[in-house]
Amino acid sequence: MTTASIVTYRTPDSDLTTALRCILADGVDKVYVVDNASEERVRGIAESFSDVVYIPNANTGFGAGHNIAIREASLSGARYHLVANADTYWKPGVVSSLVSVMDTNADVALITPKVFYPDGRLQYTAKMCPTPLDLIFKRFLPPSLTRRRMRRFTLAFTGYDRVMDVPYMHGCFMLFRVAPLVEIGMFDERFFMYPEDIDITRRLHEKYRTLFYPGVSIVHAHAAASRTSLRMLRIHISNMIRYFNKWGWLNDPLRRAANRRLRRELRR
Repeated sequence: MTTASIVTYRTPDSDLTTALRCILADGVDKVYVVDNASEERVRGIAESFSDVVYIPNANTGFGAGHNIAIREASLSGARYHLVANADTYWKPGVVSSLVSVMDTNADVALITPKVFYPDGRLQYTAKMCPTPLDLIFKRFLPPSLTRRRMRRFTLAFTGYDRVMDVPYMHGCFMLFRVAPLVEIGMFDERFFMYPEDIDITRRLHEKYRTLFYPGVSIVHAHAAASRTSLRMLRIHISNMIRYFNKWGWLNDPLRRAANRRLRRELRR
């Protein structure tokens, strides 16, 4: 059984409808819409689909919202669970292909596809474990000073044309094996939004493989709200500070080990 969840907050009707149609056309048995704004219009959209469960919720954040759905999925006996953004869309076959990879690789706890912007540009969604420079300070430095480092951090030099076992994957589309996800405690709810995908990937990566799989792809209409909204920038930075307070700013031996292992595998 495969389930999925979308966390909404004032999400446009068209985005949510498109995402739900994509999910339900791709072999997913049940979808949970966790609405952090508790809007009746979102309830109406969700309940217009027969296999969608609407869950109103306080605005507790991205990861906390998905945890509500993951608990329900676990109780229902789901084997796999997809966490997807409402601003993603794809042709049928993506989820079923990723499920097939996980069915034949029992040590894979998380898998993500290749991701493109609507204009066809590649999104660099598979990355190394970040340092403070990669996530915070580079926002205030000219690109000329960080371009080479960002190319390495985002693994852009690989061409994104190979399967990679990476410690950080973007949270716009993540297919999890439910048992390991529950085992490691799901999303850390201390993060309101932004670094929860880094945190959950690296916690799974310590015990299992977390794969970037380029054999299938989706489109993500990424808004990058923290680049245009001062409020979202503050939220972004404050949550990144929480992330580095948890894992370590300069002294993060698990980060060094994960990145060293990844570099070694990419050289093979």
